[in-house]
Amino acid sequence: MIGEYNTARPHIILKEYGRNVQKLVEYIRSVPDKNKRTELASTLIELIKQLTPSLKDQPENPQRLWDDLYIIADFVLDINNPYPVPEREILFKKPMKVSYPQSRVRFKHYGKNIEKLVKEALKKDDPQEKEEAIIYLGKLMKTFYGNWNKETLDDSVILNDIKIMSDGKLSLNIDKVREDNLFEKLYKEKKQLQPVQREQRERNGGKHRHQKPFNKNKNRRRRD
Repeated sequence: MIGEYNTARPHIILKEYGRNVQKLVEYIRSVPDKNKRTELASTLIELIKQLTPSLKDQPENPQRLWDDLYIIADFVLDINNPYPVPEREILFKKPMKVSYPQSRVRFKHYGKNIEKLVKEALKKDDPQEKEEAIIYLGKLMKTFYGNWNKETLDDSVILNDIKIMSDGKLSLNIDKVREDNLFEKLYKEKKQLQPVQREQRERNGGKHRHQKPFNKNKNRRRRD
């Protein structure tokens, strides 16, 4: 037989080791002496370490290689394993599904943590502390909203959203908020240049007024 088609060959159980390693495992299984089988299995483990570059980048775990031998041998391999013989049910056990939080966020532009802070504010009994909590919430909400939107959110909208999230239990006088600018952003934006400063900078070509102009002839060597 000149050639052998892949479709006629046995299925490769662990492709990362290749077909030749699988043939060697089949040969080891056919050896009648158990001690000889164990010796050949140990030699094959060392050969796998040399032939598989990906193992060099992984933490040393020799038991995993012995477990892979059993997987390749379809768990029919009688050798003196230096580690506990793996069980098929444990190795191929499907991981448990991780449940994702299903709670609905009413105001996604603020984030889930804002609703948690609202619940914490509701726990405060002292009126002064509760008012401070509302002011801090307003600052956060205005800041978070401004990070994702160009337009400014009106303070009355923020107060109304706090009222909705707290089921009407948290409120503050809107006139007081506007008068004292209580919901000022936590992170101030960079101040824009005044028209006079902008005109002066453009006139200087963007250079600082104290910056000396570059003299290209300063370091030129004099000709003899």
